[in-house]
Amino acid sequence: MAYGLFFQLLERQSSVYRWRLALSTRIQPFSSQHLEAACRVLADTERGLSGTQIGYLLQDIRVPDADANNTKWKRLFNALAQMQNQHQVGNHLILFINSAMNPVSYARDREAFNWRRDELNVVLAFSGFYVRDYGKVGRADKATTLDVARARVGRLKAALEARAVHEEVVKYCRAELLSENYFHAVFEATKGIAARVRSLSGLNGDGADLVTKAFLGQSPVLAVGPLATESEKSEQKGFANLLIGLFGAVRNPLAHATKIDWPMSEQDALDILTMVSLMHRKLDVTRKINP
Repeated sequence: MAYGLFFQLLERQSSVYRWRLALSTRIQPFSSQHLEAACRVLADTERGLSGTQIGYLLQDIRVPDADANNTKWKRLFNALAQMQNQHQVGNHLILFINSAMNPVSYARDREAFNWRRDELNVVLAFSGFYVRDYGKVGRADKATTLDVARARVGRLKAALEARAVHEEVVKYCRAELLSENYFHAVFEATKGIAARVRSLSGLNGDGADLVTKAFLGQSPVLAVGPLATESEKSEQKGFANLLIGLFGAVRNPLAHATKIDWPMSEQDALDILTMVSLMHRKLDVTRKINP
């Protein structure tokens, strides 16, 4: 049976017939890495399925839920991996995704549907599958790492342009920085803030020490306004604290963590890069104070 016909028929069947039909057409088993990545998306802590939903969907596709007390993604991974090992097919992951991505379930939460579909497509692309706009899995040419990175670039750039972010931020949306996730793009963008402060001030140093010397104290080197009134001085101090907070909360932890320890979602990246954009706009109007 051709793959196209298989997926068309799969959409029209009841859960029992869907299950039988799914096993009648063999799909190559997914690697453990790809299966885990898909499960991490589907059971994401913030944007994934709830534990109750996972249990219901496993029951719907007749997959035993043998590890129900584990963390969500491990529970789902163990259930699907057990069936994949038992039957030596990857069909059960496809069945689960088709059930989980039913558009009816997202009538009031289209954003969740779009996020799960986009993230699943990044994972599935390496195995030659993708989630269609109406939630069903289809066949596609296998993607390379660069193909997926380019897709990330296009999506992230479009979202950033919709927010009218600063051009200094957009330049970090490059394929080589987005080949695995958004970790490196955000890290480089926050480093770019420090580099710009050094360039404007002529100072050396980094992080909070650099910001303190440039914007705070009795003799700041840079000013974001006239500094003639208490309100203007307060704005200067607030901006400096924002910079220090950005370095402390984002850049410094990223510098000491790996991308595995700190998985960076697209939404997190967008929020942080928007903050970086605000910093650059403030730096655009910053002037150097003559001693």
